[in-house]
Amino acid sequence: MTEAEFNLRLAKLNAIGAALSAETQVERLIESILVAATDLVRADAGTLYLVKDKALHFKILLNTSLGLAQGGTSGVPIKLPPVPLQLADGRPNLANVVACAVNQNCTINIADAYADAQYDFSGTRRFDQHSGYHSKSFLAVPMRDHEGRVIGVLQLINAISEQHQIEAFTSQDQQLVESLASQAAIALTNRRLVLSLQELFESFIKLINLAIDDKSPYTGGHCQRVPELTMMLAEAVSAYGEGELAEFRLNEHDRYELKIAGLLHDCGKITTPVHVVDKATKLQTIFDRIALLDTRFEVLLRDLEISYLRGDLSPVQFSAEQAALLSEREFLRTINHGGEAMAEADLARLDQIAARSWTPHGQAAQPFLSTDELENLAIRKGTLTAAERDIINRHIEVTIQMLESLPWPAHLQNVPEYAGGHHERMDGRGYPKGLKREQMSVQARIMGIADVFEALTARDRPYKEGMKLSTALQILTRMALEQHVDAELLKIFLLSRVWQDYAAKFLTAAQCDEVNVEALLAQLARA
Repeated sequence: MTEAEFNLRLAKLNAIGAALSAETQVERLIESILVAATDLVRADAGTLYLVKDKALHFKILLNTSLGLAQGGTSGVPIKLPPVPLQLADGRPNLANVVACAVNQNCTINIADAYADAQYDFSGTRRFDQHSGYHSKSFLAVPMRDHEGRVIGVLQLINAISEQHQIEAFTSQDQQLVESLASQAAIALTNRRLVLSLQELFESFIKLINLAIDDKSPYTGGHCQRVPELTMMLAEAVSAYGEGELAEFRLNEHDRYELKIAGLLHDCGKITTPVHVVDKATKLQTIFDRIALLDTRFEVLLRDLEISYLRGDLSPVQFSAEQAALLSEREFLRTINHGGEAMAEADLARLDQIAARSWTPHGQAAQPFLSTDELENLAIRKGTLTAAERDIINRHIEVTIQMLESLPWPAHLQNVPEYAGGHHERMDGRGYPKGLKREQMSVQARIMGIADVFEALTARDRPYKEGMKLSTALQILTRMALEQHVDAELLKIFLLSRVWQDYAAKFLTAAQCDEVNVEALLAQLARA
């Protein structure tokens, strides 16, 4: 090899090192290492092994002459067994070339395997006999990480000359491959380190969601389902390619950033009191206080019966007043569930009951309902008072505060904005910042739709049953017309049938009714 040729290969080696550092997928990285090595020294074949559990495991195998590719991104699994680094008696395996390269931490360069008596090439001979190949020259180079530990072996087979003849690997070939193996080991170690840190980070996020789940079983499910639906819709928008969102595309970093934002979108709920999060009835705190009202009715019914037995009431009066008390008790039990919006007549009747007098044992007479009980029972819709709703809503402010306090790396800088915007509205009447559509990212608007749809269809809430698809999508359409959620994104949500894929995974068969998508799209078109 001339000096000019060596310098050309050296320049190629530097370019390969830069390319390896930029690769983010481990399987592609491993494949790139072997392809680069075979190309660098014109090797016809090669394998790459990684050390695991005191053995060398095949990760990729390439053979140009045979057109053979296994492992890596080929989709063809390697069926060869691992190469043990130790013998059965515990001694190091020095008979196998790649195992010896690891155990002795040195490069092994063999000009002709068939003429070599030091190593066991019986497996190679069987392969050659079966395939018609001729494995002659071998170069086994250990891959050392930044701490000098051998993490794998790069083995090249059959250096090919310009005359297309098999020749031995030269010392210059060996020097170049050793340099490449060193760069490759560091790139692979760095990628593994990044992946392990990502795994640790995601595990920490899951711990937060587990803590929320422990406080409220249904909220934890919400924290898992919303990210999944968010990613499903984001992929659909990225693939849509029409309308005002035609240019929206997701790359690998975008996907990971949105995934993390989805997982953290409700992390502020860790500070929300349990009795508010899980408030299934209007009077529920740590327990449902309707039982206290039942006790008061029992007192009134007892006093009524005593008055009747004393002769203070006629049978007709007793029956009428008893029926009235039982009716009022049932009325309070009914409105306590908060299922339907309260009519004005119901509110007036509630006021009358609240003003009724009762006398606790040893105390003075007092109104039947306390101020707090009346406030809760008078909730027009749902089970939360205005103050409790503010507590619930504050979780998004806490979420933003928590996320903005973290030192996000460059590829995750948008997590706080994505996660913190799912309660904003397109008309600026959302919270906490009152942002309008044009002030929000597409990702935040996507998460807004995912959050609402999950909440509408969730079947594990303590205060309602999960809606059917047709009902949930009709409500979403109305919300889009009212500029609550993004109409253009909802259109893609409907057309791509993301809702159907989500339903197949998370909803019951009873919820999966027929949906007239064309009618919903027609409503959106008239807006």
